[in-house]
Amino acid sequence: MDTPRAWEANASASFLQRLGKSPEELGVTGGRDGCPDIWELDNGDIAVIGRDLTEAYRSRLPSGVHIAADERLVVMPRQTIVAAKRDIPDA
Repeated sequence: MDTPRAWEANASASFLQRLGKSPEELGVTGGRDGCPDIWELDNGDIAVIGRDLTEAYRSRLPSGVHIAADERLVVMPRQTIVAAKRDIPDA
């Protein structure tokens, strides 16, 4: 029997607003493809668009860090998350 998770993603949530600047504003896109981004969903969760590097990092995760079968480790440019900081509430 599977143990229920404390949090589950809601796939029916919609995009509400971008956090930070667009990939074009930050110069981190090649146009149509490869656009790292951060979005708040209408249920308050956050969607992150970045490069899937799950397998590249899986064998060297820090102690206590786990990636479930339905999860991915996503990497994005530092400037994308820094630009989003002003839009992320403290609590």
